[in-house]
Amino acid sequence: MTHLVLYQRDDCMLCDRAVALLAAVGAPDFESVWIDGDAALEARYGERVPVLRDDAGRELGWPFDATTLRAFLRT
Repeated sequence: MTHLVLYQRDDCMLCDRAVALLAAVGAPDFESVWIDGDAALEARYGERVPVLRDDAGRELGWPFDATTLRAFLRT
């Protein structure tokens, strides 16, 4: 099974939407990583959050919808 990481920020409405969408499509469990206060993660993801990353290094950045998310999870 693929390990998923959702990069997000504190108090991020879009991040909350991404979490709800992951639940709605029945995504497998994922790890939440908050980028706030981590200079390397802030430099990498900055305003792009939320970003879903799999263990193959593929990333799905916001905005994404249920169709796009399901396709990402299938491959």
